[in-house]
Amino acid sequence: MSRRPVPDAVWRSPSGEVVSCVEKLKVLKENLEEIHQLCQDALEDAVLMGCDEQQFRRVLTELMQKIENPYKG
Repeated sequence: MSRRPVPDAVWRSPSGEVVSCVEKLKVLKENLEEIHQLCQDALEDAVLMGCDEQQFRRVLTELMQKIENPYKG
């Protein structure tokens, strides 16, 4: 299975400024690649165990929507 890279994005701060620090961008990309691979592995496991793919995708979407920002405020 070919590995699809995480799409490049122009990351912005809450005030709209472009995040340009190379190390920050590297960490963001690595984190997203890890998340993608973990989700891919979990989907494959679910399908192999006989779960409905679309239901699994809905559950992943719900989990993502429930992520909380501990630094809010």
